[in-house]
Amino acid sequence: MSSATQQLPAQPTESAPVLVVDDSAVARAVLTRVVEQSGDFHVLASVGSVPAALEFLSNNRVAFILLDIAMPGIDGLTGMPDLIAIAKGAHVVIVSSSAGDGASSTVQALALGAADTMLKPETGQSTSAFGRELVEKLRRIKRAETPPTAVLRRLNGLSHRFNPAPRVPGQSSAFDVVAIGASTGGIHALSGLLRAVPVGFDTPILITQHLPASFMPYFAAQLAVLGGRPCDVATDRMPIRRGRMIVAPGDGHLRCQRMSDGKLIVRLTSEVVSSGCMPSVDPMFESLAAAVGRSVLAIVLSGMGRDGMRGAVAVANAGGSVVIQDEATSVVWGMPGSVAAAGAATVALPPPAIGELVASGRRPS
Repeated sequence: MSSATQQLPAQPTESAPVLVVDDSAVARAVLTRVVEQSGDFHVLASVGSVPAALEFLSNNRVAFILLDIAMPGIDGLTGMPDLIAIAKGAHVVIVSSSAGDGASSTVQALALGAADTMLKPETGQSTSAFGRELVEKLRRIKRAETPPTAVLRRLNGLSHRFNPAPRVPGQSSAFDVVAIGASTGGIHALSGLLRAVPVGFDTPILITQHLPASFMPYFAAQLAVLGGRPCDVATDRMPIRRGRMIVAPGDGHLRCQRMSDGKLIVRLTSEVVSSGCMPSVDPMFESLAAAVGRSVLAIVLSGMGRDGMRGAVAVANAGGSVVIQDEATSVVWGMPGSVAAAGAATVALPPPAIGELVASGRRPS
């Protein structure tokens, strides 16, 4: 093992193991103290570089990786895909001075599969509030719901069952709107999904992703690049047009309303919903079930909690189709798993296969 690696004494098995990756010895000490004081987690090792982390993970398993971005040699963003691959299910939480709200590196980290991000405290700043917030993030990820075993067995029969034929140019789609809901791990999943949808696909795509309002302009710009089509941050009464994507703002629920002339528009609301999320996936799905009925394709990607479950049930009851991300590729299977547990999912697929399904314009069966 690298001399830069500090491995700590074994802890009780009910405590979740954590790997700290930061080139600063002071930062490693602070993070270790915060984690150890929680009682729910323990630092299995702390290392000063990505190569040292990869070496450690080749022989050890952890539940969480606390990862800095700015490090000499291989930085955290460059190393994260390899860390995720070798860690086999560990959740990566970025802890960095460059992980502020709206920062491009923050959105990049989420796109690469980070479960969450945190801004490091400034020099001289009290670490108590930082420590409480970090531990609560870890606890929230740890207690994300996992559906019952019976649901998982049933979904094994649903996964990878759909093999869509490519859509012929000019061929009509079974759907008037594609609506996507996502949270933790969802940006990474969206990337895989959108890359599988050809540029010529013109069915409108609505997206609700749990992110603060300050992230949205950058997020919309990133989605436009990934999707190869314009992407707008939703405003009230914005027309829903073909060939475009619309993303919910961070401070409002994206709803859909059909006008008397048959056209669809966006309506923004800010009421408190049962999931507690802002924005929430449920209002988007529920309004589309009412306005579009069986002509909506609702997709639920990786995310914590149960947001989107009620809306997915509404879509299914209206005759629309509901597709969820499979457990194996989800960073957190709370949202798609809750839809599966409610019996509203038609099929469970990895994001690229969902993108192929979207592109085909055909209903899953």
